[in-house]
Amino acid sequence: MSKLWQKTTNVNELVENFTVGRDTEFDAQMAAFDVLGSLAHTQMLQSIGLMSAGDLELVQRELKNIYTDIEKGNFTIEPGVEDVHSQVEMLLTQRIGDAGKKIHSGRSRNDQVLVDLKLFFRHELQQVVEETEKLFNQLIELSEKHKDTLLPGYTHLQVAMPSSFGLWFGAYAESLADDLELVLAAYKITNKNPLGSAAGYGSSFPLNRTMTTELLGFESLNYNVVYAQMGRGKTERIIAQALSSIAATLAKMAMDQALYLSQNFAFVSYPDTLTTGSSIMPHKKNPDVWEIMRGKCNRLQALPNDVAMMTTNLPSGYHRELQLLKELLFPAFTELKNCLHMATFMLQNITVNQDILNDPKYAYLFSVEEVNRMVLSGTPFRDAYKQVGLAIEKGEFNPDKTVNHTHEGSIGNLGNEFIVDNMTRLIGSFKFDAVAWAVAKLVK
Repeated sequence: MSKLWQKTTNVNELVENFTVGRDTEFDAQMAAFDVLGSLAHTQMLQSIGLMSAGDLELVQRELKNIYTDIEKGNFTIEPGVEDVHSQVEMLLTQRIGDAGKKIHSGRSRNDQVLVDLKLFFRHELQQVVEETEKLFNQLIELSEKHKDTLLPGYTHLQVAMPSSFGLWFGAYAESLADDLELVLAAYKITNKNPLGSAAGYGSSFPLNRTMTTELLGFESLNYNVVYAQMGRGKTERIIAQALSSIAATLAKMAMDQALYLSQNFAFVSYPDTLTTGSSIMPHKKNPDVWEIMRGKCNRLQALPNDVAMMTTNLPSGYHRELQLLKELLFPAFTELKNCLHMATFMLQNITVNQDILNDPKYAYLFSVEEVNRMVLSGTPFRDAYKQVGLAIEKGEFNPDKTVNHTHEGSIGNLGNEFIVDNMTRLIGSFKFDAVAWAVAKLVK
């Protein structure tokens, strides 16, 4: 295996294969971000006199060509090349000669990996936010559309009080908004520049770390170089917690969907093309999409613990097992984005049952409504509660099924406009436009 850093000794092949593992597979996903890091780093090197203007021009031009190839899908890490960093530097050297050998001055593979990961995570988190926003909008639309359609509310899986599809859809929308509060925290921690920390102890070169921070669109620096290295693992753990929060919301919604689609509930339905059948029971319409989603999202909720177990009790400094975090987190982004996308797609095709409460078994839903009506007419609460309870026991309960809830967040006053305002504020707090502007300027 080709190693730019290796001198004369070759590593045993068995050791090599064991330690590299699947790393090149995940490195390929970071290729564009590795080039972005080098574009910023080399501009900084020229500004402090470690690269001539002529060499910078050659390097920048060819790095942008490689970036274009990556965007077009024409980039691979060749067999025998250790990692994406080696592949990019090797291509540069092959194409422009000695100028390509100068790009690593003032950095280590440690901070090069760190900046690649931060840029990759930042990009992936933005995609998660965008998919979450689409699902949020779909839920709000359904909440408004079906705000007057009642369905049973349950506690302990017992029929409890009237709810509505407006409340049900809107609850998951607001849950996603809260989840994005955690994603925002993860994004802010991710959006800090570790470049210049080298192997974790800085450099004797007069690096301008503020310059690379601005060029790469980071919000700020990881100032302390030791902490910049300590951030590897911590950043992943915080991101994992944010992803698992969204996954928990999706898993709960998937469970509701599977339950509500069953014949015993029949609260919702989907076109036959979106459900699956049975090999022996011709009547079956199985909620396989929601069940698979539930399973995937339950597994994603274990992600923070997986990351924590990988990093627990590691002292400061770099340790090789940190590369295994890619195997945990990279697929998690893909899984969660797919689940968000499928949830949005399914909800675009949902049909709700408009007549659920006509079934006599839901009459007791209105017991609290009846007690409240009596209290509003002057009956003490305990007396009203007892009278309604006795009527139910005697089979004489015949409720008025009208619902008059007016307080904030209730059936008659969903508060969706405030939930939407909160989500809009959250999305704006990510400042994606600033990052897009910086990246566009770097590769133009």
